[in-house]
Amino acid sequence: MNPSELSTVNHPLSTAEGRFAAKDKRLVNCEEVDVNQLMPLKYHWAWEHYLNGCANHWMPTEVAMHKDIEQWRSNVLTDDERRVIMRNLGFFATAESLVGNNLVLAIFRHVTNAECRQYLLRQAFEEAVHSHTFLYIVESLGLDEGEVFNMYHEVPAIAAKDRLEMELTAEILSGDFDARTPEGVQTFLKNLIGYYLIMEGIFFYTGFVMVLSFHRRNIMTGIGEQFQYILRDESIHLNFGIDLINGIKAENPDVWTADFQAMIITRVKEAVELEIDYANDCLPNGILGLNRESFRSYVEHIADRRLERIGLPTQYGSTNPFPWMSETVDLAKEKNFFETRVTEYQSGTTLSWD
Repeated sequence: MNPSELSTVNHPLSTAEGRFAAKDKRLVNCEEVDVNQLMPLKYHWAWEHYLNGCANHWMPTEVAMHKDIEQWRSNVLTDDERRVIMRNLGFFATAESLVGNNLVLAIFRHVTNAECRQYLLRQAFEEAVHSHTFLYIVESLGLDEGEVFNMYHEVPAIAAKDRLEMELTAEILSGDFDARTPEGVQTFLKNLIGYYLIMEGIFFYTGFVMVLSFHRRNIMTGIGEQFQYILRDESIHLNFGIDLINGIKAENPDVWTADFQAMIITRVKEAVELEIDYANDCLPNGILGLNRESFRSYVEHIADRRLERIGLPTQYGSTNPFPWMSETVDLAKEKNFFETRVTEYQSGTTLSWD
C-alpha cells in the first residue's frame, strides 16, 4: 500500500467523492467532522478573532507593581477605595476561572467548527492568564489570599452573579443534555449568551470602570494597566461570542422563537439588577463621580448595546455616564468599543499607556 492509499483508509472525508468542503462545516452538530480540520476556512470571523487574540498576547509579570505596593502600604487610599479594589479582586479572581471552566468543560465539546475551536483554545489560555493576574496582584500587595479567593462564598453580591453562571454550566454538563435537539440548541445558546453577553459583556464592566477610574487618577496604576490588557482581551471574547451566537441562530432559525427571545431579555434584566447590586456593594458611599445612579445608567446602557448585537430590542434607553471608557480602551486605529468590533491590536509587549 502506497502513501496516497494510506491517506484514504477508513476516512471517507478524504475520498474524491466525499472530500470535505467549507459548505459542509457547521458551528454545532456537524456530524461530518472527525478532526480539527481548519482548511478550508468557512467562518473567517473566527480566524480573525484568533489572530487578534494572538496579537494581544501579554503576561501579568510584565507589569511593574512597585508603585501599587507603595500606595497600598501608605495612606493614599481611603477605606472606601480599598473596598473597591478588594471587591473587584474577589469577583474577578473566581469569575475568570468560571469562564475558563465553562469553555473547557461545556462549550468546546459542542462547538464542532475547527476555526471556532482554535479561538476557544486561545481564549482558554487567556482566561488562565487572567487568573494568573489576580494571583500576581494578591501576592504583590501581600493581601490575605483567603479573603480574596473566598468572596464568592462570603459576599452575597458576588455569590449571586457567580451562581447565575454556574447554573448555565450545570445545564450543559447534565447527563441528559443533547445538543442535537432544538431544545438542546436553545440551552446551548442560553449558556453562550450567559457567559459571553452577560458575564463578559455586563458583569465585568462596572469593575472595569471602577479600577480604570483609579488609573485615570494615577492611583494603583499597575493594577489599572493589567485591567486595560484584560479589557482588550474581553472585547475580543465578547465579539467572538456574539458572532458565534448569531451564527448558530442563522444556522438554526427555528430555535430563535419569540418565547426564547423573551426569556433571554428577562435573563439580561435579571443580570442588570445583579450587577447594580454588586456596584452598590462595592461603592456604598460613592467616590469621586462613581455612585449608584451613574452605575445604574451605565449598566443599562451596555445591556442595551449587548441586546442590539444579537438582534433583540433595547430595554432601557439609558445614556453612558462614563464616555472616557471608550477613550481608555481605544488604541490606534481601533473603533469605538461600544459600536463595533476591534479592528487592530498592537503586541502587548509594545504598548505604551499615556
